[in-house]
Amino acid sequence: MTPTVVPSEPVAVLSDAWRTCVGTGRFNLALRQDYQESLALAQADIGFRYVRGHGLLSDDVGIHRPYDVAGSTRYHGTRYAFTYVDQVVDAYLSLGIKPFLELGFMPSGLASGDQTVFWWQGNVTPPSDHREWAALVSAVLRHLVDRYGLDEVRTWPVEVWNEPNLVNFWEGADQEAYLRLYEVTAHAVKDVDADLQVGGPAISPGADDWWSPFADAVAARDLPCDFVSFHAYTSGPAQHVPFGVYQTLRRPQGLLDQFARPRELLAGTRLAGVPAHVTEFNTSYRPDNPVHDTAYNAAYLAPVLAHGGDLVDSFSYWTFCDVFEEENIPTAIFHGGFGMLAHRQVRKPTYHLYAFMARMGADVLARGDDHLVTRDAAGRVTVLAWQPVGGADDPTEPERHELRLSVPVGHPAVGPRGTAPGSHRRASVHRSVVDEHHGNAFTAWQHLGRPASPTSRQLDLLHEASEPARSLTSLPVDDGRVDLVLTLARHEVTLVEIDPVQDETPPWLDDDRILCRESAR
Repeated sequence: MTPTVVPSEPVAVLSDAWRTCVGTGRFNLALRQDYQESLALAQADIGFRYVRGHGLLSDDVGIHRPYDVAGSTRYHGTRYAFTYVDQVVDAYLSLGIKPFLELGFMPSGLASGDQTVFWWQGNVTPPSDHREWAALVSAVLRHLVDRYGLDEVRTWPVEVWNEPNLVNFWEGADQEAYLRLYEVTAHAVKDVDADLQVGGPAISPGADDWWSPFADAVAARDLPCDFVSFHAYTSGPAQHVPFGVYQTLRRPQGLLDQFARPRELLAGTRLAGVPAHVTEFNTSYRPDNPVHDTAYNAAYLAPVLAHGGDLVDSFSYWTFCDVFEEENIPTAIFHGGFGMLAHRQVRKPTYHLYAFMARMGADVLARGDDHLVTRDAAGRVTVLAWQPVGGADDPTEPERHELRLSVPVGHPAVGPRGTAPGSHRRASVHRSVVDEHHGNAFTAWQHLGRPASPTSRQLDLLHEASEPARSLTSLPVDDGRVDLVLTLARHEVTLVEIDPVQDETPPWLDDDRILCRESAR
């Protein structure tokens, strides 16, 4: 097998669209200790810029508080309370992440009906009074500006609602009612400050028929729209079992095709060229599908992270942790939750994919169907490699996958510690592996008998099993290159970090003499 020759000069700059935003459970959950500890870990290892979830305006956050004291004509009206909002946003900012604000769902005191979604009953009906809705939006944004400063809040995107094309999330999936809501909301946002960012329509996959009416309404009504947003998943209908589902999956390319589609449909409209944000994506759209817990999920998403930034400005993994309650409270520590972290900060294989990406350099040297090669400013070369996987229609997947690369060592202009380029003879090779048996707490949990509530001892074992397998070796450098041969196991994602070695071994050392044996008599 002839190795693929990786160029010495960059071919592109690696987009950070893959970590611009990450999804979360509803806003109120950020008050919990497990949630904040999980976010702190994700920020330390990955470093997302924004976090986006549902429920900012729902009753459990308590912003919209109408009151009417019986028998009094003086004490009635609406108060806006920000006790929980402040705690959550303060926590976000302290962890180096900003809110991507989703305006929803409808406060019960402002709702026109009683239709709700999820176990926590987010109201999905239009407002009974659009002027009061506009006043609520204005009050929230003015409070945030007063507390955090205009320059800061101008950097927070404001998204209008969630998946209004689905009857689950918008009563009747009434398109005109949503366009009316968008119109009122967008103007309310801009009335606070013209430079605040507002956008939508946050539609689910399979809703291409919404793009033309949305673009037409923006143009015809001269509506503000600073970005467009939408979601992407590749799973089929849910096959239900108690406390879970199974689903077919299309090929990973299906996600990239969905990323590209809106810009194709919006070409020639007023929305052509505006930033495009995928504010939710994953394999399955269900929070109880065990595929999320597997190494397959990481291998499936690796090419999406490697290539997605060419198509959109951000794509937000749904979600960073399993503190999430759409389908009621989870029944076991591994339950198919969206999170890249299980409860108690147990890392899943997909978490490691993101942590590996965070260690990549900025300069892209090569990209392929099974690899991404980058270099950083210090000359460290990183190779992210994965076993290509398909969807449910692929009859087999090989147990092994081989990748051969000829990789340049160091930076072509600067050698290690000021030495001349190409003067080093060896390169260190640090490899981190995640597959079916390494860096895989889900497999360990299966071996433990799938305990729903692990003991302290079992949690320790799960954390230990979640560590990637790591090795450090070295390879000879020939004409400024190393020949890297990687054999990847089933569903493996691996990160290889290559650094030039400056050998400082003193001439008198002889490792063969470490075990000195007395000569035979």
